[in-house]
Amino acid sequence: MKIYDWYDGPYPARVRIALAEKGLLSQVEFIPVNLWKGEHKKADFLAINYSGTLPVLELSDGTLIAECTAITQYLDRQDQHPLLTGVTPLEQGVIHMMTKRAEIEFLDAVSVYFHHATAGLGPEVELYQNPEWGAKMGEKALRGMHYFDRVLRSQPYVAGNTFSMADIAVTGGMIFAALVNLAIPEECEALKAWYLKIQQRPSYQQWQAMVDAGRPGAKA
Repeated sequence: MKIYDWYDGPYPARVRIALAEKGLLSQVEFIPVNLWKGEHKKADFLAINYSGTLPVLELSDGTLIAECTAITQYLDRQDQHPLLTGVTPLEQGVIHMMTKRAEIEFLDAVSVYFHHATAGLGPEVELYQNPEWGAKMGEKALRGMHYFDRVLRSQPYVAGNTFSMADIAVTGGMIFAALVNLAIPEECEALKAWYLKIQQRPSYQQWQAMVDAGRPGAKA
């Protein structure tokens, strides 16, 4: 398998963490697509994924799967032991719901804030910016943090009693929020405690090690 991504991207982090949870990192070749140079918006990459977003999974037969949730669903169902997407119809439904909420209420809101209320990826990539809209999405992201804090006051993980791709989606939001200096509100103690727990998972630490190794100047 090949994954087109960028080593420290918040959305690519979701798939890399999922791969680590499934023990599949060694089976993947990562193809770097430099976000800061706008390579994801160039014709060569748009031929791979017309929406110009990362990551993208390429299978040995040439099949391309984009979107983090779809990639994670595919990876998790490669064996008879799904870890991230649920086993029963109820588990699957709740995990899908909470993953979607993580995207809409938090992660995607941080993304809009980044692209519109900050310098984003720079003038060669950010051809249009609406700072007012970006600021509103920053506010939405903070509301999303409060929502997940309330959820996590009554259960250990985002979709219930077990770690799932919904937790990975919120983790992506936390990674992105840190990159743009959107701090977790002080009162969101349950969210903070949950994230500390997530950061202790081997999959998160494997992702962090890959980020550290990918930084310019890192020793091979």
